Amino acid sequence: MTTLSTSIQYDQLIKSTKEANALGTTISLLHWDQEVMMPKKGIAFRSDQISLTSRLHHEMVTDIKINDLLNACEEDNDLVGDASSETAANIREIRHGYDRATKLPTKLVEEEAMLSSRGQSAWAEARKNNNFKDFQPWLEKIVNLLQRKAECYGWAEGGEPWDALAEDYEPGCTAASVSEVFTPLRNRLQTLLDEIMGSDTRPSNAFNEIALPIDQQQAFVRSIATQIGFDFDAGRLDESTHPFCSGTHCNDVRLTTRFHENNVNDAIGSTMHEVGHGIYEQGLLFDHLGTPMGTAVSLGIHESQSRMWENQVGRSEAFWKWSHPKMNEFFGDATASLSFDDVYGGANIVKPDFIRVEADEATYNMHIMIRFELERMMMKGELAVADLPDAWNARYQEYLGIDVPSDTKGCLQDIHWSMTSMGYFPTYTLGNLYCAQFFEKAMEEIPDMYEQFARGEFGALKTWLNENIHCHGRQYRAADLCERVTGKPLSADPLMRHLENKLKPLYGLT
Repeated sequence: MTTLSTSIQYDQLIKSTKEANALGTTISLLHWDQEVMMPKKGIAFRSDQISLTSRLHHEMVTDIKINDLLNACEEDNDLVGDASSETAANIREIRHGYDRATKLPTKLVEEEAMLSSRGQSAWAEARKNNNFKDFQPWLEKIVNLLQRKAECYGWAEGGEPWDALAEDYEPGCTAASVSEVFTPLRNRLQTLLDEIMGSDTRPSNAFNEIALPIDQQQAFVRSIATQIGFDFDAGRLDESTHPFCSGTHCNDVRLTTRFHENNVNDAIGSTMHEVGHGIYEQGLLFDHLGTPMGTAVSLGIHESQSRMWENQVGRSEAFWKWSHPKMNEFFGDATASLSFDDVYGGANIVKPDFIRVEADEATYNMHIMIRFELERMMMKGELAVADLPDAWNARYQEYLGIDVPSDTKGCLQDIHWSMTSMGYFPTYTLGNLYCAQFFEKAMEEIPDMYEQFARGEFGALKTWLNENIHCHGRQYRAADLCERVTGKPLSADPLMRHLENKLKPLYGLT
């Protein structure tokens, strides 16, 4: 039996974890405000605010009392004997976070918070001005800091600095394991791309050439977000340079998207992507708020949810059977000339291009592979920051056969490095792999799901995700969750089946 004292110590551990989470999510809210609402001149003091609150948060999560409480709980078999129990999961994940946090000096945590805040501002200006040299000194500072951070964490024998950073986003992920997945996947994708690009049959691109008023696009994507299950009483949708999902808890989820007058497809995809993240956050259990059991598994699993709603749902034939007639309600005569084939085909155009967040499904993972290789080299000191644009452009020519025309469309397009987030990008491709495997299983259990989509009914999929993935929090690690849900280890086969079954008919290849 669990002794009273150990039970009390577990309660104290959870109380401390929840208090630290309250401060941590407040920091997230400061970042959200900086990207969405804060006036431009507020950046200097905002970086001070974020630096201070980050230091206080670090002090809370590294308090020696946490270690004492963990030691006591870890010795109690009633709490940890069943490794998949809620108490064992909480203790395991709090220990993982504590051990990593205590390896970082407080000054480094403050420095990173400051660099992240100011770096994002510098990146946004450099991106707007199409001038990498304006961002270069900030990125050099960031890479230097992340190298020092990796040294503090350490990495396994035979590993490399990148591994130390990836652990924060996808526990257990290493550069070597990513390469083992990426190399054969790239070869399979390249074969499919070669077939598609060599075909004389191509879908209409009319959908991607039409200009539509921004206010009408805003209303349209908001209606889609509502229809597929995002709860606007527990969240909101705004605009930012780079779309993202943030917030403080399951009842306060902040999404952003972006709009271009002549690319409603980007607004639809970006919004559905972030709504996928938001539905996951809203599906976490309020009763576990502030604990690992109320926290998403990993960024790879999180990305599986966003990519599923964006691609398996939002680019599906069934989705457009429902949404195509809806377009006239929002855009009137402006879209009257677009046939079903125009919108469905236009949503699935395969064309190597510069911008990751606008990439089609067949080329998207190539963008991720490029970023992974470059940040891995920067972390090992094999690529100087000053040489990043040339290295970036060379890989886009090698992998996608295109010449990058500008820094804005090249190495300045993503916000992640300005946020000090290296080790992050492979989670996007892992998310695509998890996504396809989860969706195949959902289709097995809900055989008429596409018929439901065609009627504008998305609740069955949302409920399936809530019950099979969201509600478990961090009870299971990503690979274990995958096997628990699908009965199989992660594989690239479901993703390739998804791509081939949809794209080959569109390009006359079957």
